[in-house]
Amino acid sequence: MNSSSISPTEFKERLSSLQILDIRTPYEIEDFDIGGMQIPLDELLLSVEKIAHLQQEEIIIVCYSGLQSEIARKILAKKGFQQLKNLEGGLEAFLNL
Repeated sequence: MNSSSISPTEFKERLSSLQILDIRTPYEIEDFDIGGMQIPLDELLLSVEKIAHLQQEEIIIVCYSGLQSEIARKILAKKGFQQLKNLEGGLEAFLNL
C-alpha cells in the first residue's frame, strides 16, 4: 500500500470514522450504498466547491473497482486537496473481505 491508497482491511476497521467520497453513479449506489458524500465522477469538476471545506481533511475516495476513484483522487489533488486516498481494489475488494 502507498500513501495515496488505503487497504480494504484498514478501510473496514476505520469505516465509522472516515470521510468517504463515493464517485459512482446514483444507479450504481442503489446496489450498495456505503454512505458518505456522493458525487459522480463525471460531475466532480463542477462540484469541487461542495467539498472545498474538506481540503485539509483525509478523504477516502471509492468506486466499484478502484480505477475511477484513482482518477478522482488525481483530479482533487490538482485542486489542492491534501489528504486523499483511493480504496485499493474499490468496493469490490471491500465486499470480498
